[in-house]
Parts: sequence; C-alpha cells; structure tokens
Amino acid sequence: MDSTTSELATSEPAVRTPLASTARDGLKIAIVGGFGVGKTTMVRSVSEIRPLNTEETMTRAGVGIDDARSADGKTTTTVAFDFGRISLNDEMVLYLFGAPGQERFWFLWDRLFSGTLGAVVLVDPRRLEDSWYAIDRLEHHGTPFVLARNNFGPPEYTLDEVREALSLPAQIPMVDCDARSRESSKAVLIALVNHLYTLSAARERAL
Repeated sequence: MDSTTSELATSEPAVRTPLASTARDGLKIAIVGGFGVGKTTMVRSVSEIRPLNTEETMTRAGVGIDDARSADGKTTTTVAFDFGRISLNDEMVLYLFGAPGQERFWFLWDRLFSGTLGAVVLVDPRRLEDSWYAIDRLEHHGTPFVLARNNFGPPEYTLDEVREALSLPAQIPMVDCDARSRESSKAVLIALVNHLYTLSAARERAL
C-alpha cells in the first residue's frame, strides 16, 4: 500500500474544515453509473465538506424519460454533477465528481472525464445493464476504473458472476460496498488508488 492509500485509509471522519492553504496537488476522480445507483449518496458519505450537488426534485415531466422503476423512494435526481473533497495530506487533495445517471445528461460525461485520474463505476446489481454506457465511455477515454457493487439488499450473484455478465477483464478490480457508509465508500476509493498505483508501477517496469 503506497503512502497516498495509507493516508486515505487512516484519515479521520469528516471534519468539515477549509481547504489547507498548503494544498498544491488536486487529483480528480469520477463516480459514474446508471440512474439511481447511489452516486450522490457515495459522494455525500465520504466527502469532508458539504458536497456541492445539483439535485432537483423529480417531476411528472420526467415520466417516460427517466426510468425510476428500480430507484425505490427516489424523489430527486442529479442534473449536472455532484462535487466532494477529501484532503489526503497538507498538499494533496482528492476531488470527487459524481456524474448524472440519466441518459439525457450523458453528453456531459465526456467533458467530466477530462483530466480524470480514475473512476468508480457504481452499479445496482438489479440493473447491471445500466452500467454498459459508463464502462464503454471509460474504455473509450482510456480511463482506469474499478467497479463497485452497491448492494441494495443481500447479493443475488457473486462478483465473479457480475464480472462475467459485464464482460470485465480480470485486471479490473471489483468490490462490494454500501454507498451510505463512509467507511465502505472510503474502501472503494482505496481500491481505486491501489489499482492506479499498480498500473503506474507496471508502466514504470515496462520502460
């Protein structure tokens, strides 16, 4: 485990403090996935600041456009992006961007991926097909990612079965999570940082 991962793993619970004046390096992480999979919840649970979000109340105008059948009890939806922050140390800061899940806002994703170090694909195991677009766009941009299964109840399938269903290569890490839990969401980010570190080390060895 590298020093950045260690700092993330041992960081204290959210203190809601201002950004340190010594902060120099910002690392951008995107959290993507289908509609209602828990992206806003994950950003909110792990951010050290009150997240900036662009949630709006779902209205009858979205009926027939946004498929909310599996988003039980969902009354709001992200229309641009969510933004959160985690200070890794006095100089390094992790910025979290949660992408909107509805198809009509997918045109925002390509711009959101600009400058992104890596991404989390958050999936609802009841709607795996909603993950295809996120995976496709990340692969198109060459953006490293991990897949996090946000469990809405007991898992019906193993992670290996999910991997097979999504045709994910063996080198793409997959983890279970509860997006409502800070510790669980933090574990997902640690998995991503470890994955990025592994890829970086492999590139260095290849030189």
